[in-house]
Amino acid sequence: MLARPYRLTRGSDYRLVVRRGSRCGGARVITSMLTTGESRAARFGFIISKQVGTAVVRNTVRRRLKAVCAEALPRVPEGTDVVIRALPASATASFAELRADVDRCLSRLTPASDAVSA
Repeated sequence: MLARPYRLTRGSDYRLVVRRGSRCGGARVITSMLTTGESRAARFGFIISKQVGTAVVRNTVRRRLKAVCAEALPRVPEGTDVVIRALPASATASFAELRADVDRCLSRLTPASDAVSA
């Protein structure tokens, strides 16, 4: 799972990343990324609306996305904030499909010089 220091918790942080960050969309998720330049670990936030499904489905999607981001944490540069918005198609997606979408977007949004190979 993704520990608390690696999660976005304030609404103002979410808004900043979604409005000013780079964006990459897919069939199941939309990923926004903003590099702040601060010397701290990368942080992740998740937006899963009621359009995705019932509370059980939304929590399942959230848990899967947290696990995917915990795996991707070493590849994301320091001081980066990432917000992942789940689309309704994520409700029926497997863990592997979600991982593929998130990994594709993270690799596209991460500058090659800043990326740390895993």
